[in-house]
Amino acid sequence: MSNSTGTVLESYAMNGGGGAYSYTKNSYLQRAAANPAEAKIHEEITEKLDIKNLYSTSNTLRVADLGCSVGPNTLAAMHNVLEAMKHKYQIQGPASKLPEFQVFYNDHASNDFNTLFASLPPERQYFAAGVPGSFYSRLFPESSLHFVHSSYALQWLSKIPEEVLDKNSPAWNKGRIHYTNAAEDVGSAYAAQFAKDMEIFLDARAKELVVGGMMVLIMPSIPDGIPNSCVPSGVMFDLLGSSLMDMAKEEIISESQVDSFNLPVYAASPKETKEIVERNGYFSIERIETITPFSKIAVQLGTRCCTMHLRAGMEGIISNHFGNKIIDELFDRFDRKAEEYSYLLNASYTAGTQLFVVLTRK
Repeated sequence: MSNSTGTVLESYAMNGGGGAYSYTKNSYLQRAAANPAEAKIHEEITEKLDIKNLYSTSNTLRVADLGCSVGPNTLAAMHNVLEAMKHKYQIQGPASKLPEFQVFYNDHASNDFNTLFASLPPERQYFAAGVPGSFYSRLFPESSLHFVHSSYALQWLSKIPEEVLDKNSPAWNKGRIHYTNAAEDVGSAYAAQFAKDMEIFLDARAKELVVGGMMVLIMPSIPDGIPNSCVPSGVMFDLLGSSLMDMAKEEIISESQVDSFNLPVYAASPKETKEIVERNGYFSIERIETITPFSKIAVQLGTRCCTMHLRAGMEGIISNHFGNKIIDELFDRFDRKAEEYSYLLNASYTAGTQLFVVLTRK
């Protein structure tokens, strides 16, 4: 099914395969960040998801992970969700036979599904399928899903806000690649794009989830009142942009190339997210809270770890714009800057920089 916006949606695949710079080898920060949510998901399913009622209308319970990438994080997340659903079902009807489960792994068509499928546990107790396509569009038939999960995916916008690339706009983001430390108009353009994308996302999921179905969203967040320059991702994006500008000054790339490149990533505040969900109207908010995913990231894991994770997530989009010849040098420069400015990472504000949202379909 075509996307509901009528536009071609951008694709930002993580590095595939199992090499040194792959997302498979460099996604344990995301895993560590998502770990605190596991018990909360189990708690929400146990207390608020009526498995028995959902099963009464379907012989199979269907779960989707949106923005799954290549694993192993998605596999662990789906295992956790299914174990919680089985536990709840046994509480509600201990003498009953467990329902069958089907798990849909969704990401862009450019995602390395081959690596993901090769990693599927052979002893899994569910039917697995891949669903290529943007989650900023319809992906499933109406009222076909019972549970939707998405972790560290919704920070990716469907596209870069047009205003930040327009030389005649007050939001033109000249010399920068993100809204961190940029003019207020730039941040507003990013926020507006996020709001549009989330409205499309919620509308699509409202059609696909059955009434009473649950959706759990985990995403990077910015605490209310805290500037993006004070959180780890903001510091890293600023250093990456500075590395690109240094290369432009040395004429390795052109300054106009940097001016026409922005990272389509946005961290929303809890207040923003709550207002968008309430305005949409299709979901009840069961829980919305911030979590502290980890602390003192550079001290614990080192700047090289940050560099590898950033490269695994951003190499594709950077290569598409600048070509792949600059990649090694760019991330070498970034690594040196991250080491030089490690005190900024160490001092960055990590408390409450992850948003945990639980919604049920009205």
